[in-house]
Amino acid sequence: MAIFLTGESRIMIQGVTGSEGTKHGRRMATAGTRVVGGTNPRKAGQTVDLGMAEVPVFATVADTMAATGADVSVVFVPPAGAKAAVIEAIDAQIPLVVVITEGIPVHDSAEFWARARAAGNTTRILGPNCPGIASPGKSNAGIIPADITTEGRIGLVSKSGTLTYQMMYELRDIGFSSCVGIGDDPVIGTTHIDALAAFQDDPETDAIVMIGEIGGDAEERAAAFIEQHVSKPVVAYVAGFTAPEGKTMGHAGAIVSGSAGTAQAKKEALEKVGVQVGRTPSETARLVRQIMRAG
Repeated sequence: MAIFLTGESRIMIQGVTGSEGTKHGRRMATAGTRVVGGTNPRKAGQTVDLGMAEVPVFATVADTMAATGADVSVVFVPPAGAKAAVIEAIDAQIPLVVVITEGIPVHDSAEFWARARAAGNTTRILGPNCPGIASPGKSNAGIIPADITTEGRIGLVSKSGTLTYQMMYELRDIGFSSCVGIGDDPVIGTTHIDALAAFQDDPETDAIVMIGEIGGDAEERAAAFIEQHVSKPVVAYVAGFTAPEGKTMGHAGAIVSGSAGTAQAKKEALEKVGVQVGRTPSETARLVRQIMRAG
């Protein structure tokens, strides 16, 4: 079992002929992911060598879905064309679109998010500016390294790409059901809460790790959701304990104003509802390890 992405998922790549699309397509195929095709309107009818697979190139998402049965799209389209690419995927009603592209203007993200809502949320958006999703031993859609962890019973949802990788590696001996990188732009599709709900309902996930960061109130909202709806143990890490107040940090959403949005405020909100919070990634991993051993 896994959330959002399984061994049966059929992956297509929007921008498959570009350098990033081809490079990560090869990496995904090598990991055993079922990459079945991709798009580039100017190169429809050609094929792309992904090492483990020679995949066809189509003009549109709809064409790719019709010919290959693709049910997940991974977007490696540059920022200027990303909005159109995501809207195309939404209009084709593909169940999951994973938007790896960073640097997409916020108003573009807001527009395709609103398009998905108006279409009845037929398409789940993951990202933008995210590392993707990995269900170890089953499938890998995005840029998460496939060889740093094992299949297991921990669910991971994270704003940060690099911290996702670190947590996966630190707990590689226990393993993960799914690792979901949601991205940290101000407007994203899938949220902490969406992933928490899915992990709560997944019978093969025993504990959940949530990685957040300073700025905004996503972690506080997640805490309120956990209190009401999550019975499985949750361990969290909030990046940015040493960040100065009033500074815009490296990630788009990481803006701190006074006490609002600080790591300490988020830590307190989470601990209030029974979530254990580590002050470092390694301490967080130790807390998870204790829970898994006790269980």
